[in-house]
Amino acid sequence: MSPARLFSARLRTVFEDVGHWALSTWAGLKPSRRLPQQASPRLLSVGRADHAKRQELPGKKPLSEKKLKRYFVDCRRVLVCGGNGGAGASCFHSEPRKEFGGPDGGDGGNGGHVILRVDQQVKSLSSVLSRYQGFSGEDGGSKNCFGRSGAVLYVQVPVGTLVKEGGRVVADLSRVGDEYIAALGGAGGKGNRFFLANDNRAPVTCTPGQPGQQRVLHLELKTVAHAGMVGFPNAGKSSLLRAISNARPAVASYPFTTLKPHVGIVHYEGHQQIAVADIPGIIRGAHQNRGLGSAFLRHIERCRFLLFVVDLSQPEPWTQVDDLKYELEMYEEGLSERPHAIIANKIDLPEARANLSQLRDHLGREVIALSALTGENLEQLLLHLKVLHDAYVEAELGKGRQPLRW
Repeated sequence: MSPARLFSARLRTVFEDVGHWALSTWAGLKPSRRLPQQASPRLLSVGRADHAKRQELPGKKPLSEKKLKRYFVDCRRVLVCGGNGGAGASCFHSEPRKEFGGPDGGDGGNGGHVILRVDQQVKSLSSVLSRYQGFSGEDGGSKNCFGRSGAVLYVQVPVGTLVKEGGRVVADLSRVGDEYIAALGGAGGKGNRFFLANDNRAPVTCTPGQPGQQRVLHLELKTVAHAGMVGFPNAGKSSLLRAISNARPAVASYPFTTLKPHVGIVHYEGHQQIAVADIPGIIRGAHQNRGLGSAFLRHIERCRFLLFVVDLSQPEPWTQVDDLKYELEMYEEGLSERPHAIIANKIDLPEARANLSQLRDHLGREVIALSALTGENLEQLLLHLKVLHDAYVEAELGKGRQPLRW
């Protein structure tokens, strides 16, 4: 019998003896001293699997829609590094009965680029990481085999992303499908085959791959929407957006409830959609970075037309319109002259109805009086919003450009 079989037979005999001893000992004990009989022992593989299962960390739960809104990010500092190039190879051809085969080292592959690409499904910069490293190229091989180049790394960003480097705007990604090469990949090194010359028939020189480009970029998101609601804090902009769309921004009775822009979609017949952005409240001196400051004034730049929301219950509500236009004009010249509509909110309050006629007399133009709380006269706002959108579409088509679609 072979030693391996002899060892296994002896081991099996020992286990059988242990099993018989355990059964005889169990039978000899008195019933009062017997412990509860345990279940049959599990297999070793099952025990290992259960132990590994207990050691696994629970995966992260996906964020809810409420938390995604809470973690809205419109600024991000990103370090992007292109992939490194692969090194070239230094080797010589080896073949029977061919003594001088010559150099056959291949070149290394190029490093992969890091490219920013606009994705319509991404609505915030919260998914953008603080650092990206491109894929490196492979090293060259013998028999003149070139290394594989690194794959391109795409970073998905939302529509309206502004790319800055050192305070200078280098890219404006305002259309779906726009791309920008954030970091170039390094070039691959040369193998010794590249250095073959008449005066050097057996070069041993090869070069390493070049490192990828490194850049520090600042990404800023400017909300892209058809209409932007502008008003002072607690004017009812969030309540109005909830009333005309499925957006659910936070609503409370104190100012500065909205700290991040929200975009709601208003649906019309014919599958037509109009995007309305709720811009956080603006105060006097916002162009000097007071209050929420210019951090949110930039979101108004991308809006095609504006909706000035006025709190009609406040005394002299026409001063709100003048102050809002002044802040927009001081931030960017001509911003207050865009097509707009005046919306007088909170018409359900008694003191608001008394100010409506005075507001119309001071402005000398049409004012849409409504109540976001009760839904009174919302139809007039929706009809006027459709008129502003149609005028915008006609103007864009007249200039040979495609209008913004949602």
